[in-house]
This record gives sequence, structure tokens and C-alpha cells, in this order.
Amino acid sequence: MRNRLEELQQFLKDSPNDPFLKYAITMEYKKMGDNENTLAGFRDLRANHPDYIGTYYHFAKFLEGEGRKEEALEIYKEGMELAQRLRNRHAYNELLTAYNLAIGIADEDWDD
Repeated sequence: MRNRLEELQQFLKDSPNDPFLKYAITMEYKKMGDNENTLAGFRDLRANHPDYIGTYYHFAKFLEGEGRKEEALEIYKEGMELAQRLRNRHAYNELLTAYNLAIGIADEDWDD
């Protein structure tokens, strides 16, 4: 029986420019702890599918986990700019919250 990664890779052969399939494959690599392929997948999505909004949050979180905070902050910012252009308020709010947490501003800090 084939695993999920193999199935997704087979689907990608049929639709090589499908950003969702590329994203799903990247997330499978992430689950497996394959950081090299995870990074390559996110970079490909960002370069070749810059309007695929789902990339930005997970790419930045991945970079944060790798101790690459400055790069993560840049990815969050890019994602917020894209979300504004796409008028995707939900994605914008998720990215803004994650960005604020990364720089040390928690939601409760705004309640003062």
C-alpha cells in the first residue's frame, strides 16, 4: 500500500503546477521531519506560486522552528501584504497574530 506522500507525488505528475498538491507534499515532508525537502517545497511555492496564501503562515512557522526568526518575520510580512491585496482578512489576521507573537507582542498586551 502506498503512503500519502507517494500518492500526492503521483497526483503532482498529472498536475505539475498545482500549488495545493505542492503544498500538501511540503507539509508531508514537514511531518516526516525532512527539513531539507520542507524548505525546498516552501521556497518553490513562494517563487512559483506567490499568490498561494497558505504558504506564508506555515513557511514562517517552519523557519521559526529552525531558529531563523528574521527570515520568518519577512515571510509573515510578505504574507500579510498578499492577504491585504487578496482581501483575505482571515489569513491576514492569522499572519498578524503569528508575527506579533514572534516579535513578543501577545494579544493580551493590547488590552491595557
